[in-house]
Amino acid sequence: MPVPAIIFPADPLNPRRPDPHFAWEARLLRESGGEHHLVDHDALLAGQAAEAVRRVPRDSGPLWYRGWMLPSTRYADFAVALTARGGNLLTSAPGYAAAHELPGWYGVFEGATPASTWIPSDGPVAPGPQELAAAVARLGGSGPAIVKDYVKSRKHEWHEACYVPELADLPAVGRVVRRFVELQGEFLAGGVVLRRYEEFEHADGSAGNADAAAGTDGIGGSDSGGSGSSGSSGSSGSSDDSDGSDGSDGGKGDGPGTDGRAVEARVWWLDGRPILVGPHPDAPRQNVEPDLTEVGALVRRLGCRFVTTDLASRADGSGWRVVEVGDGQVSDLPRGIDPSGLLTSLITA
Repeated sequence: MPVPAIIFPADPLNPRRPDPHFAWEARLLRESGGEHHLVDHDALLAGQAAEAVRRVPRDSGPLWYRGWMLPSTRYADFAVALTARGGNLLTSAPGYAAAHELPGWYGVFEGATPASTWIPSDGPVAPGPQELAAAVARLGGSGPAIVKDYVKSRKHEWHEACYVPELADLPAVGRVVRRFVELQGEFLAGGVVLRRYEEFEHADGSAGNADAAAGTDGIGGSDSGGSGSSGSSGSSGSSDDSDGSDGSDGGKGDGPGTDGRAVEARVWWLDGRPILVGPHPDAPRQNVEPDLTEVGALVRRLGCRFVTTDLASRADGSGWRVVEVGDGQVSDLPRGIDPSGLLTSLITA
């Protein structure tokens, strides 16, 4: 059986080399005996998939992608372009959408993650008052909540465009949602999501919100760890909302140090098995040991080959919550962690 190769984004300033954000992964992959190819991420975002993959050899066989986030429609174009060259992305376009966008994975994880509802959108247009009122009613009509889109939040504009102290205050909900949509602009992914705010344990022993509830931490967006030369294009969505998770948002006025962040873990799964467990990229120095008993069954039920789950410890000590699910191809790694085992697992899958 052919050994899978991994596709990385090319450096926009030197297309023959991997983007600097992924250079260390490409180096470790080579040291592990693996092979990589390069793709033009900006061309992918521009809808020029055939041009984007021209450096991928023909008949390249099975392929994984490790790179900046892509909208689901662009990922589908990516898959088609590779198929035309004899390549085969091991994460299908439907599988990518299922793990990357909240509506794709929420039904499986409902009950293990903060309650959520969403309003689809065809573009950066805020929902009207009636749509918002209906969405608020679906969440019970009162209590605090987080605003995000299908992929990311604006946790760094916490009070302005992320946190809603009281859902019953519909004018306030409308203000936060409108500001969120305005700031996301053309990068609004899918539509507007309202997500219950939950309190999680903080590293300093206090209780608070976890970044986990506001988004996913993917590679590429302003909320994500991705800030390399492709960072601007990455804002189309990084697979790691870097806000840590979804359901509470650790960004609410918390300081930049680890102590102000929720206790969070990022778990990487391949074919239903955890292959790497570490801290969230926003708090890489945390030591985390999450209980994976329940979440493992949910990941297997989701049925996506390569995914991540961001988990946060509840403030009341009752266990771990899933704050975000992401496609593993576009989820960021915390600095300081050794991904060699993850890369080896991918090329031996």
